[in-house]
Amino acid sequence: MASVRFTVTPTKAEDLPGLSDTSPDLSSRSGARVRFGSRESVNRSDPLSESLGGVTTVATAAGGGAETPEHSSIEPGEGNSKISSVYINNAHGVDDDDFYDRNLALFEEEMDTRPKVSSLLSRLANYTNLTQGAKEHEEAESIGEKKKASKSPQMGTFMGVYLPCLQNIFGVILFLRLTWVVGTAGILQALCIVFICCCCTMLTAISMSAIATNGVVPAGGSYFMISRSLGPEFGGAVGLCFYLGTTFAGALYILGAVEILLVYIAPKAAIFEGEGAAMLNNMRIYGTIFLLLMSLLVFVGVKYVNKLASIFLACVIVSIISIYVGALVSAFKEPHFPVCMLGNRTINSHDVADDQCNKTVMVQMTDTMETNLTAASVENSTMGPTLFPTQTLAMMEKTTFLWEHFCQGPELNASCDEYFKSNNFTKIKGIPGLASGIIAENLWSSYLSKGDVLEKRSLSSSHISHPSSAHHLYVFADITTSFTLLVGIFFPSVTGIMAGSNRSGDLKDAQRSIPIGTILAILTTSIVYLSSVVLFGACIEGVVLRDKFGYSVKGNLVVGTLAWPSPWVIVIGSFFSTCGAGLQSLTGAPRLLQAIAKDNIIPFLRVFGHGKANGEPTWALLLTALIAELGILIASLDLVAPILTMFFLMCYLFVNLACALQTLLRTPNWRPRFSYYHWTLSFLGMTICLALMFISSWYYAIVAMVIAGMIYKYIEYHGAEKEWGDGIRGLSLSAARYALLRLEEGPPHTKNWRPQVLVLLKLDEDAHVKSPRLLTFASQLKAGKGLTIVGTVVPGNFLQSYGEALAAEQTLKHLMDKERVKGFCQCIVAQKPREGISHMIQSSGLGGMKPNTVVMGWPHAWRQSDDPTWKTFINTVRVTTAAHLALLVPKNISLFPSNSEPCTEGYIDVWWIVHDGGMLMLLPFLLRQHKVWRKCAMRIFTVAQMEDNSIQMKKDLATFLYHLRIEADVEVVEMHDSDISAYTYERTLMMEQRSEMLRQMRLSKSDRAREGNPGSSSSRPEAGGATRSQAQLVKDRNSMLRLTSIGSDDDDDTDGGERDRAASGGGSSEHHRRVQMTWTKEKTSQYRATHSGCSTPEGFRDMLSIRPDHSNVRRMHTAVKLNEVIVNKSHDARLVLLNMPGPPRNTDGDENYMEFLEVLTEGLERVLLVRGGGSEVITIYS
Repeated sequence: MASVRFTVTPTKAEDLPGLSDTSPDLSSRSGARVRFGSRESVNRSDPLSESLGGVTTVATAAGGGAETPEHSSIEPGEGNSKISSVYINNAHGVDDDDFYDRNLALFEEEMDTRPKVSSLLSRLANYTNLTQGAKEHEEAESIGEKKKASKSPQMGTFMGVYLPCLQNIFGVILFLRLTWVVGTAGILQALCIVFICCCCTMLTAISMSAIATNGVVPAGGSYFMISRSLGPEFGGAVGLCFYLGTTFAGALYILGAVEILLVYIAPKAAIFEGEGAAMLNNMRIYGTIFLLLMSLLVFVGVKYVNKLASIFLACVIVSIISIYVGALVSAFKEPHFPVCMLGNRTINSHDVADDQCNKTVMVQMTDTMETNLTAASVENSTMGPTLFPTQTLAMMEKTTFLWEHFCQGPELNASCDEYFKSNNFTKIKGIPGLASGIIAENLWSSYLSKGDVLEKRSLSSSHISHPSSAHHLYVFADITTSFTLLVGIFFPSVTGIMAGSNRSGDLKDAQRSIPIGTILAILTTSIVYLSSVVLFGACIEGVVLRDKFGYSVKGNLVVGTLAWPSPWVIVIGSFFSTCGAGLQSLTGAPRLLQAIAKDNIIPFLRVFGHGKANGEPTWALLLTALIAELGILIASLDLVAPILTMFFLMCYLFVNLACALQTLLRTPNWRPRFSYYHWTLSFLGMTICLALMFISSWYYAIVAMVIAGMIYKYIEYHGAEKEWGDGIRGLSLSAARYALLRLEEGPPHTKNWRPQVLVLLKLDEDAHVKSPRLLTFASQLKAGKGLTIVGTVVPGNFLQSYGEALAAEQTLKHLMDKERVKGFCQCIVAQKPREGISHMIQSSGLGGMKPNTVVMGWPHAWRQSDDPTWKTFINTVRVTTAAHLALLVPKNISLFPSNSEPCTEGYIDVWWIVHDGGMLMLLPFLLRQHKVWRKCAMRIFTVAQMEDNSIQMKKDLATFLYHLRIEADVEVVEMHDSDISAYTYERTLMMEQRSEMLRQMRLSKSDRAREGNPGSSSSRPEAGGATRSQAQLVKDRNSMLRLTSIGSDDDDDTDGGERDRAASGGGSSEHHRRVQMTWTKEKTSQYRATHSGCSTPEGFRDMLSIRPDHSNVRRMHTAVKLNEVIVNKSHDARLVLLNMPGPPRNTDGDENYMEFLEVLTEGLERVLLVRGGGSEVITIYS
């Protein structure tokens, strides 16, 4: 290893000519050290090294090596600094470049999980505008350094947000339907409609601005905002609704373009002649052609669409300007658009010349003409001439084109329509002008039914109520109008406010541009719409406004009649603007669908996430075109508009909901830069959206909500799980907190009691659950819809066993999913299982959602001397009693039915011995709600003593069950006083002798532990021999007596035969075999010394004189008698529930307690020991 020595001449930093204020500070601290990397040339001529003129380097090669020094440092000395590599430990061979800054040496071990701030900021600076959570985002982060730096977005507020929003908001409705809305609703109601819709979009824009400025907004627009704010379920549902709305908007724009083409530009291009159905068929054919051409253009390349966007926007702006100019010009010079009226009815003057708005006209002619016309009239009888001879000229009255439509012939004496005969034709100005005062007449609404004639109220007409015929040349209303219908038709003209947020990835400063550009665009369009309503009402005649297709003004576009200099400005401009809007919709909708598909929240949409090599969504475009074709087949702009109104309103509703929710929840991450928002504004916007949905079309609103609900449930049950930190999760947290605080106000009422179960499971060495049927049984109890916590104790130290605890938790979660148990897992690491269980019982749950019932299994092989589980079992019983919790102990749990094994018949028997809160009544009811136990009947047994009236007890119990609304058979079992049997006495005696033997073993172990210390080894061999002998004696005794019960979990052997023989006075050899293994300490020592105690019966005479404790005999007597009665009555029951006796207060009798429980449940296949928590859990009151 080469070493390098640097000699540093002390020089002040101020004296160095090359050091500026921004240079590294080399002399700020006396202990500062400078490192030179191993791969850097020391003699490199950089400014810093050149500036250090007083630094002299001396290199000394050690060991003949010519290697570059790996680590070097400047060490401060007295007058100079010396470098020595011996102070740097490089035993691991790590280059100096891999060492972190010495200022962060304290944190270098955690740098993999806690990166330096500099690296974090570097990653944030290289942030890519990809949808958060998408796979591409993670890939882009991992290989960000390898990718070529992309061009940073440079679009500002005006070009990036304001103009796109203008182009998307101004659309077909402004040019084709706004005049009709004004004429039908009147100026006042039209202003109300426009104001409500604009308020809706403005409030939505405020909410959207708050969401968009709450952090970096990746490309994805409104879908991204909703999904990340409200979660994948709401995001997917509303995202698809927004997609459908955008797709139907494309259909709406195409239908508008076709209507402009066939009605105003080229009426002769219609394939089917006529009105009504023929016109709809024309719309369908041309609409399909337009859709194919536009889809092809989008497929070829979006860049062409973007290039045309500015042209289309220019058309919109020019058209709007021409309307304003025309309105101002009309104040000085009215456009010539006369409207022909018959009485007060409007005439369709599409094919009527200006001079033909009369019944007859006077024709001037010469004599020659008169002679010819007279001959012609005699021959053809087409005219009835009247001659007015004045020299060489004559005047003749001639019927007009209109006469022939209202009369049965052209003759003057032909039979005519009554209304036609009673009223005269007049001409009124279609565009009276701004100064005409027509605004007063247009203030009020004039709603019509389908087939009604457009009438001008101010004109006089005869009051003959003759119905108008469809073949007359009137202008008819094509649909029945109402305020709600007009709202639904107009609302699409204010949509498009999301255009700026959709382009967030292209904006230089999205958090500043989106709020300003969107709100300015909405203000601009709102002013244009409101002023247009007033201008239309002040300049245009009312009947012309209500004339949707301009039939009264010779088929001109109504808004075009006001335009300056020519109506063709509006016609051409509106045609191109609607085509452009349609292209934008067909461009944006597939990308929205692709974003949803790439998020993988809806599995069946995955195929639409793929596209061409350049990322163009080919499959999504195909689906979009098919859905748009459905809208085109509807063929009516007035019927398609309410459909997309629903979808857009639902999208806006959830944007407002997201903002209101985040604001009310006060989520720590909710810190929008846009501060002019409030939850009340968002809530108001949400309310307006909901109201508009049902105002415009209640049945469409219900359909849209059903579609969104179905998508929501589909994502919830089948979609991919996503965690986006959404507001719904925050709402759940707030609701849970509120509910928990409410539950803390007091103890629950008896009527609200339900089992909140803590299931204690034990895991084996391989982390497998030993008794999974415990969880099955708990799932069958969940008809109470309470809390379920599944817990286990992992032995060990938490620091070393944390991984095992996580593995155990995953095991429990997997088992819970398998058993379909909804609940929580809790794994506690403790040195001793009994301590862990005690801690779990104390700490499980939160507030009012703490467990009130503990379920645990019966200890296996508790009689084995080396099995400590029975002690843990009894300790748990004591802990639950102290905590006032109910306890359920299923015995022989392996024989309990699984969820796939329903009981077809049988009984659930309840042995109600003592009352402890009604748990015994409630549990069978809950079990019978489950399919496994549903067909089992319920029987209740209670025990009557000698002093009880069993008949009255049965009546009272039946009445009690009737009030509890529980159906069950009732039986009272009488237990007479009887003497204690020999079997009971003998069983008690053996129980106490076994307890004494185990106690002596524990004493021997403690003695041996004490003798293990130095200085106390005198009796070690003797004590060890005694312990081994006693252990052998206990083992032999257990194997000979075989005191395991029927159906126990560890052995199928039974002592029933022994009990029968003892009860019937069996032989002395059997009796001797029972008692010969009863030992005391003295007799055991005597046996070990003489080895002859067991061969001589005299050695046991003292042991035979032992008398068992009287209280133990009484308890054993109760257990034996109850067991006989229970086995007799319930031997065929599917499940037996009975009260569980409490443990003894003195811990010395714990072994006896286990024996009592064993005797009590002998001979029963499935037993559920129940111990109440001390509170009432069932009541007869409603």
